[in-house]
Amino acid sequence: MCHAGAVQSIAILDQEYPRFSDTELVTRHQRVTDMLAEAGRDHLLVWGANRAGSGVQWLTRWPVTAEAAAIVTPGRIDALFVQHHNHLPQARRLATEAEVGWQPSTIHAALDELERRGARPDSVAYIGPLGVPPWQAMAKRFGEPLNLNREYTRLRQIKSAEEIAWLRLGAHFTDLGMSALRDNLRPGLTERELGDMVERAYVAHGAINGIHYFGVTPMDTPSIGVPSQFPSARRVQPRDVVFAEITAIFWDYPGQVLRTFTLGEPTARYRELHAVADAAFDAILSVLRDGVTPAEIVAAAGVIEEAGCTTIDDLLHGYGGGYLPPVLGSASRPAGPLPTEPLRAGMTVVVQPNVTTLDGTAGVQTGELVMITGTGAESLHNQPRGLTVLG
Repeated sequence: MCHAGAVQSIAILDQEYPRFSDTELVTRHQRVTDMLAEAGRDHLLVWGANRAGSGVQWLTRWPVTAEAAAIVTPGRIDALFVQHHNHLPQARRLATEAEVGWQPSTIHAALDELERRGARPDSVAYIGPLGVPPWQAMAKRFGEPLNLNREYTRLRQIKSAEEIAWLRLGAHFTDLGMSALRDNLRPGLTERELGDMVERAYVAHGAINGIHYFGVTPMDTPSIGVPSQFPSARRVQPRDVVFAEITAIFWDYPGQVLRTFTLGEPTARYRELHAVADAAFDAILSVLRDGVTPAEIVAAAGVIEEAGCTTIDDLLHGYGGGYLPPVLGSASRPAGPLPTEPLRAGMTVVVQPNVTTLDGTAGVQTGELVMITGTGAESLHNQPRGLTVLG
């Protein structure tokens, strides 16, 4: 990270609660206003529940806990309703540009507020993971609400300069977690203990855990090709290969880094798998730029199939503000119909050619979060690449 970037990061971290600038919040609301106007709606319900629903924090600064609903009406101050009542004091400290309140029913509080604002049938849209009962309550009061999640996702694909600064912090903390795994990995540790050492590297500095997925299997007789989403009690053994996917999150802004370690000299199979993965990563980076098409990216990764390998995980996906488009699989393991819309400067994507054998019993992890620019792509991480051999 350059000196100016480091100074900016320190300034963000030194705030009691890190905050985006007022200008950034005004710009976000203007983009939402334009989105509503294009959709022909007057009011937006922004819904979040169980720490999901990025729109609430993006617009009000409040990270969703149990449940939250924001009402956005162009030209009016936002209204925010949170659940539970003991979350109300901190919500008021963080969401200082909104009128923050509480009622036993979050959705009914939001609907009453829409009524006070003069909402009429077919004037309301929503974003976020709105469940069936809240959706039905809205439809009964104001007619069928318009789902603008796809349009909101498009807004989040292109990052502002301030968002990139926060993503760099998420990437930095993610690197700390991967470095802790690399530096402390040894036989005898359980996968649960691996997660403990990863989180200890960044929690004290202001980040929280996103994911730490581990794959641990004997190099000589492997049976696992991708990391597992839940840790086991199995203990790391000499001659194991350990591969990991780690995400630390700084106030909803994550990094993501994927790496592979061997405890002892790697077998020929793992050297070859990682060489193919490195070649695919380099090939994808060589074509990433403003205007590149998904088809060009998948074609660049064709070195995977040429080597007689495949993938199980996605090859590339948007990241930051959610698991975003485009989501691309390899030629041998598509992730669905290939999108046609080109990538644009300002997008942040995870490039992760996690190569496996055709039978899925052996695999490696390599990849990281990068930012698309007008002429190429810039990694937001500083974690050394390559297959790492541990003593």
